Amino acid sequence: MSNIIEVKNLFKSFGDVKAVCDLSFCVKEGELFAFLGVNGAGKSTTINIICGQLYPDSGNVVVNGYGFDRNPDEIKSSLGVVFQNSLLDSSLSVYDNLESRAALYGIHGDSFRKRLHELETILHFEDLIKRTVGKLSGGQRRRIDIARALIHSPKILILDEPTTGLDPQTRKLLWDVIENLRKEENMTVFLTTHYMEEAAGADYVVIIDSGKITAQGTPLELKNSYAGDFITLYGVSEEEITKFGRPYEKLRDGYRISVENTGKVTELILKYPEAFRDYEITKGKMDDVFLSVTGKKLTGESDNGHA
Repeated sequence: MSNIIEVKNLFKSFGDVKAVCDLSFCVKEGELFAFLGVNGAGKSTTINIICGQLYPDSGNVVVNGYGFDRNPDEIKSSLGVVFQNSLLDSSLSVYDNLESRAALYGIHGDSFRKRLHELETILHFEDLIKRTVGKLSGGQRRRIDIARALIHSPKILILDEPTTGLDPQTRKLLWDVIENLRKEENMTVFLTTHYMEEAAGADYVVIIDSGKITAQGTPLELKNSYAGDFITLYGVSEEEITKFGRPYEKLRDGYRISVENTGKVTELILKYPEAFRDYEITKGKMDDVFLSVTGKKLTGESDNGHA
Protein backbone atom coordinates (compact mmCIF):
# COMPACT_ATOMS: atom_id res chain seq x y z
CA MET A 1 0.00 0.00 0.00
CA SER A 2 1.19 3.50 -0.80
CA ASN A 3 1.29 6.37 1.69
CA ILE A 4 -1.75 8.63 1.49
CA ILE A 5 -0.62 10.94 4.33
CA GLU A 6 3.02 11.80 5.00
CA VAL A 7 4.02 14.02 7.92
CA LYS A 8 7.71 14.91 8.15
CA ASN A 9 9.59 16.84 10.86
CA LEU A 10 6.54 18.82 11.95
CA PHE A 11 6.95 21.60 14.51
CA LYS A 12 4.26 23.87 15.95
CA SER A 13 4.41 26.09 19.02
CA PHE A 14 1.91 28.38 20.70
CA GLY A 15 4.04 30.91 22.55
CA ASP A 16 6.22 28.92 24.93
CA VAL A 17 4.15 25.74 24.48
CA LYS A 18 5.65 23.26 22.02
CA ALA A 19 2.48 21.50 20.85
CA VAL A 20 4.19 19.40 18.15
CA CYS A 21 7.91 18.71 18.16
CA ASP A 22 9.62 17.01 15.20
CA LEU A 23 6.66 14.75 14.43
CA SER A 24 7.03 12.29 11.52
CA PHE A 25 4.72 9.44 10.48
CA CYS A 26 2.92 7.96 7.45
CA VAL A 27 -0.60 6.65 6.89
CA LYS A 28 -1.14 3.90 4.33
CA GLU A 29 -3.95 4.09 1.81
CA GLY A 30 -7.05 2.17 2.93
CA GLU A 31 -5.92 1.53 6.50
CA LEU A 32 -7.48 2.37 9.84
CA PHE A 33 -4.84 4.51 11.52
CA ALA A 34 -5.17 5.30 15.23
CA PHE A 35 -3.53 8.44 16.64
CA LEU A 36 -3.50 8.28 20.44
CA GLY A 37 -2.56 10.67 23.20
CA VAL A 38 -4.00 12.34 26.28
CA ASN A 39 -5.53 15.80 25.95
CA GLY A 40 -2.69 18.23 25.37
CA ALA A 41 -0.46 15.66 23.64
CA GLY A 42 -0.64 17.37 20.25
CA LYS A 43 -3.31 15.35 18.45
CA SER A 44 -5.70 18.13 17.49
CA THR A 45 -2.85 20.45 16.53
CA THR A 46 -1.56 17.79 14.13
CA ILE A 47 -5.02 17.17 12.69
CA ASN A 48 -5.59 20.88 12.16
CA ILE A 49 -2.30 21.13 10.29
CA ILE A 50 -3.17 18.11 8.12
CA CYS A 51 -6.54 19.73 7.34
CA GLY A 52 -4.99 23.11 6.53
CA GLN A 53 -6.60 24.87 9.49
CA LEU A 54 -3.18 25.66 10.99
CA TYR A 55 0.21 26.31 9.43
CA PRO A 56 3.21 24.55 10.96
CA ASP A 57 6.26 26.49 12.11
CA SER A 58 8.30 24.06 10.01
CA GLY A 59 8.02 20.62 8.47
CA ASN A 60 6.05 19.17 5.61
CA VAL A 61 2.65 17.51 5.10
CA VAL A 62 1.65 15.63 1.95
CA VAL A 63 -1.94 14.40 1.57
CA ASN A 64 -3.01 12.21 -1.33
CA GLY A 65 0.11 13.26 -3.21
CA TYR A 66 -0.43 17.00 -2.72
CA GLY A 67 1.34 19.55 -0.54
CA PHE A 68 -0.44 22.53 1.03
CA ASP A 69 2.14 24.93 -0.33
CA ARG A 70 0.88 24.31 -3.88
CA ASN A 71 -2.39 22.36 -3.79
CA PRO A 72 -4.52 23.28 -0.75
CA ASP A 73 -7.82 22.83 -2.60
CA GLU A 74 -6.94 19.33 -3.81
CA ILE A 75 -6.02 18.31 -0.28
CA LYS A 76 -9.22 19.67 1.23
CA SER A 77 -11.33 17.87 -1.37
CA SER A 78 -9.56 14.61 -0.40
CA LEU A 79 -10.53 14.98 3.26
CA GLY A 80 -13.74 14.49 5.19
CA VAL A 81 -13.49 15.51 8.84
CA VAL A 82 -15.67 14.77 11.86
CA PHE A 83 -14.47 16.99 14.69
CA GLN A 84 -15.16 16.43 18.40
CA ASN A 85 -17.61 19.32 18.37
CA SER A 86 -20.33 19.31 15.72
CA LEU A 87 -20.08 21.94 12.99
CA LEU A 88 -23.74 21.59 11.95
CA ASP A 89 -26.01 24.66 12.04
CA SER A 90 -28.53 23.88 14.77
CA SER A 91 -31.12 26.28 13.36
CA LEU A 92 -31.25 24.56 9.94
CA SER A 93 -32.78 21.27 8.90
CA VAL A 94 -30.66 18.20 8.19
CA TYR A 95 -31.41 18.64 4.48
CA ASP A 96 -30.35 22.28 4.44
CA ASN A 97 -27.15 21.54 6.33
CA LEU A 98 -26.12 18.84 3.89
CA GLU A 99 -27.23 20.78 0.82
CA SER A 100 -25.15 23.82 1.79
CA ARG A 101 -22.14 21.62 2.53
CA ALA A 102 -22.43 19.84 -0.82
CA ALA A 103 -22.63 23.18 -2.65
CA LEU A 104 -19.12 24.02 -1.38
CA TYR A 105 -17.84 21.10 -3.46
CA GLY A 106 -19.92 21.94 -6.53
CA ILE A 107 -22.47 19.20 -5.87
CA HIS A 108 -25.96 20.39 -6.84
CA GLY A 109 -29.32 19.18 -8.09
CA ASP A 110 -29.60 15.52 -9.08
CA SER A 111 -26.00 14.83 -8.08
CA PHE A 112 -26.71 16.08 -4.56
CA ARG A 113 -29.99 14.18 -4.26
CA LYS A 114 -28.32 10.96 -5.40
CA ARG A 115 -25.50 11.31 -2.87
CA LEU A 116 -27.96 12.27 -0.14
CA HIS A 117 -30.00 9.13 -0.80
CA GLU A 118 -26.86 6.99 -0.57
CA LEU A 119 -25.94 8.51 2.79
CA GLU A 120 -29.52 8.30 4.10
CA THR A 121 -29.46 4.59 3.37
CA ILE A 122 -26.11 3.69 4.91
CA LEU A 123 -26.47 5.96 7.96
CA HIS A 124 -30.20 5.39 8.48
CA PHE A 125 -31.43 8.97 8.77
CA GLU A 126 -34.24 8.99 6.17
CA ASP A 127 -36.75 9.94 8.88
CA LEU A 128 -34.58 12.86 10.10
CA ILE A 129 -34.09 14.72 6.83
CA LYS A 130 -36.65 17.46 7.55
CA ARG A 131 -35.85 17.74 11.25
CA THR A 132 -34.07 20.78 12.66
CA VAL A 133 -30.58 19.75 13.76
CA GLY A 134 -31.03 21.45 17.14
CA LYS A 135 -33.81 18.95 17.95
CA LEU A 136 -31.73 15.85 17.27
CA SER A 137 -30.30 13.56 19.93
CA GLY A 138 -26.54 13.20 20.29
CA GLY A 139 -26.47 9.95 18.34
CA GLN A 140 -28.67 11.33 15.56
CA ARG A 141 -26.54 14.46 15.25
CA ARG A 142 -23.39 12.34 15.04
CA ARG A 143 -24.81 10.44 12.09
CA ILE A 144 -25.43 13.73 10.31
CA ASP A 145 -21.90 14.92 11.20
CA ILE A 146 -20.54 11.86 9.41
CA ALA A 147 -22.88 12.38 6.45
CA ARG A 148 -21.58 15.95 6.20
CA ALA A 149 -18.00 14.66 6.14
CA LEU A 150 -18.84 12.07 3.46
CA ILE A 151 -20.99 14.27 1.20
CA HIS A 152 -18.20 14.74 -1.37
CA SER A 153 -16.94 11.11 -1.27
CA PRO A 154 -13.51 11.88 0.27
CA LYS A 155 -10.60 9.45 0.06
CA ILE A 156 -9.65 10.10 3.70
CA LEU A 157 -12.02 10.30 6.67
CA ILE A 158 -10.61 11.95 9.80
CA LEU A 159 -12.51 11.06 12.95
CA ASP A 160 -11.61 13.08 16.04
CA GLU A 161 -13.20 11.29 19.02
CA PRO A 162 -16.24 10.31 16.89
CA THR A 163 -18.07 8.09 19.37
CA THR A 164 -17.45 9.83 22.70
CA GLY A 165 -20.68 9.94 24.68
CA LEU A 166 -22.66 7.77 22.28
CA ASP A 167 -24.71 4.76 23.32
CA PRO A 168 -23.32 1.31 22.34
CA GLN A 169 -25.95 0.78 19.62
CA THR A 170 -25.08 4.03 17.84
CA ARG A 171 -21.35 3.36 18.21
CA LYS A 172 -21.79 -0.04 16.56
CA LEU A 173 -23.82 1.48 13.71
CA LEU A 174 -21.16 4.10 13.01
CA TRP A 175 -18.34 1.56 13.04
CA ASP A 176 -20.27 -0.79 10.76
CA VAL A 177 -20.69 2.08 8.29
CA ILE A 178 -17.00 3.03 8.52
CA GLU A 179 -15.84 -0.56 7.98
CA ASN A 180 -18.11 -0.94 4.95
CA LEU A 181 -16.70 2.26 3.45
CA ARG A 182 -13.17 0.97 3.95
CA LYS A 183 -13.97 -2.32 2.25
CA GLU A 184 -16.09 -0.99 -0.60
CA GLU A 185 -14.32 2.30 -1.36
CA ASN A 186 -10.83 1.67 0.06
CA MET A 187 -11.34 4.71 2.26
CA THR A 188 -8.53 5.62 4.65
CA VAL A 189 -9.64 6.36 8.22
CA PHE A 190 -7.54 8.52 10.56
CA LEU A 191 -8.87 8.08 14.09
CA THR A 192 -8.34 9.61 17.50
CA THR A 193 -10.24 7.92 20.29
CA HIS A 194 -10.39 7.37 24.03
CA TYR A 195 -11.95 3.92 23.53
CA MET A 196 -9.11 1.43 23.53
CA GLU A 197 -11.16 -1.31 21.88
CA GLU A 198 -11.47 0.99 18.85
CA ALA A 199 -7.71 1.51 18.78
CA ALA A 200 -7.17 -2.25 19.14
CA GLY A 201 -8.98 -2.74 15.82
CA ALA A 202 -6.65 -0.36 13.95
CA ASP A 203 -4.13 -1.46 11.35
CA TYR A 204 -1.48 0.85 12.77
CA VAL A 205 -1.18 2.92 15.95
CA VAL A 206 0.91 5.98 16.77
CA ILE A 207 1.05 7.16 20.40
CA ILE A 208 2.19 10.71 21.07
CA ASP A 209 2.99 12.46 24.32
CA SER A 210 4.03 16.10 24.68
CA GLY A 211 4.05 16.49 20.90
CA LYS A 212 6.46 13.60 20.28
CA ILE A 213 5.96 10.00 19.18
CA THR A 214 6.58 7.64 22.09
CA ALA A 215 5.56 4.37 20.40
CA GLN A 216 4.18 3.12 17.10
CA GLY A 217 3.34 -0.17 15.42
CA THR A 218 0.49 -2.59 14.87
CA PRO A 219 -1.64 -3.34 17.94
CA LEU A 220 -0.03 -6.79 18.17
CA GLU A 221 3.49 -5.35 17.98
CA LEU A 222 2.69 -2.80 20.68
CA LYS A 223 1.09 -5.39 22.97
CA ASN A 224 4.07 -7.71 22.58
CA SER A 225 6.53 -4.87 23.25
CA TYR A 226 4.78 -3.06 26.09
CA ALA A 227 2.03 -5.20 27.62
CA GLY A 228 3.16 -8.84 27.51
CA ASP A 229 0.83 -11.78 28.09
CA PHE A 230 -1.18 -13.11 31.00
CA ILE A 231 -1.66 -16.74 32.04
CA THR A 232 -4.69 -17.55 34.16
CA LEU A 233 -4.53 -20.98 35.83
CA TYR A 234 -7.51 -22.70 37.40
CA GLY A 235 -7.70 -25.58 39.86
CA VAL A 236 -4.18 -25.04 41.19
CA SER A 237 -2.86 -24.38 44.68
CA GLU A 238 -0.94 -21.28 45.66
CA GLU A 239 2.02 -23.53 46.46
CA GLU A 240 2.16 -24.63 42.81
CA ILE A 241 2.02 -21.02 41.63
CA THR A 242 4.86 -19.87 43.88
CA LYS A 243 7.17 -22.42 42.19
CA PHE A 244 7.06 -20.28 39.07
CA GLY A 245 8.99 -17.54 40.86
CA ARG A 246 6.90 -14.84 39.22
CA PRO A 247 4.54 -12.16 40.52
CA TYR A 248 0.96 -13.39 40.55
CA GLU A 249 -2.51 -12.15 41.33
CA LYS A 250 -5.07 -14.26 43.20
CA LEU A 251 -8.46 -14.36 41.51
CA ARG A 252 -11.75 -15.74 42.76
CA ASP A 253 -11.22 -19.11 41.08
CA GLY A 254 -7.58 -19.12 40.07
CA TYR A 255 -4.32 -17.21 39.72
CA ARG A 256 -3.09 -14.80 37.05
CA ILE A 257 0.59 -14.48 36.16
CA SER A 258 2.17 -11.81 34.00
CA VAL A 259 4.81 -12.91 31.46
CA GLU A 260 6.91 -11.04 28.91
CA ASN A 261 5.70 -12.90 25.83
CA THR A 262 4.20 -16.13 24.52
CA GLY A 263 7.64 -17.77 24.47
CA LYS A 264 7.84 -17.46 28.26
CA VAL A 265 4.44 -19.16 28.53
CA THR A 266 5.80 -22.13 26.56
CA GLU A 267 8.82 -22.34 28.88
CA LEU A 268 6.59 -22.47 31.95
CA ILE A 269 4.32 -25.13 30.44
CA LEU A 270 7.31 -27.34 29.62
CA LYS A 271 8.87 -26.83 33.06
CA TYR A 272 5.69 -27.21 35.17
CA PRO A 273 3.27 -29.30 33.06
CA GLU A 274 1.43 -30.61 36.12
CA ALA A 275 0.22 -27.06 36.96
CA PHE A 276 -1.30 -26.45 33.52
CA ARG A 277 -4.39 -28.60 33.92
CA ASP A 278 -6.84 -25.81 33.14
CA TYR A 279 -5.57 -22.47 31.89
CA GLU A 280 -5.93 -19.66 29.37
CA ILE A 281 -3.48 -17.22 27.78
CA THR A 282 -4.49 -13.65 26.96
CA LYS A 283 -2.67 -10.74 25.40
CA GLY A 284 -2.30 -7.48 27.28
CA LYS A 285 -4.70 -4.73 26.27
CA MET A 286 -4.10 -1.41 24.52
CA ASP A 287 -4.86 0.28 27.86
CA ASP A 288 -1.81 -1.51 29.29
CA VAL A 289 0.28 -0.42 26.30
CA PHE A 290 -0.72 3.22 26.66
CA LEU A 291 -0.07 3.25 30.40
CA SER A 292 3.31 1.58 29.93
CA VAL A 293 4.38 4.00 27.18
CA THR A 294 3.16 7.29 28.66
CA GLY A 295 2.69 6.55 32.34
CA LYS A 296 -0.84 7.92 31.96
CA LYS A 297 -4.33 6.57 31.52
CA LEU A 298 -6.22 7.54 28.37
CA THR A 299 -9.43 9.25 29.47
CA GLY A 300 -11.82 11.81 28.08
CA GLU A 301 -10.96 14.38 30.74
CA SER A 302 -9.82 17.71 29.39
CA ASP A 303 -6.92 19.83 30.48
CA ASN A 304 -5.70 23.31 29.75
CA GLY A 305 -3.10 22.41 27.14
CA HIS A 306 -3.41 22.31 23.37
CA ALA A 307 -4.96 18.99 22.33
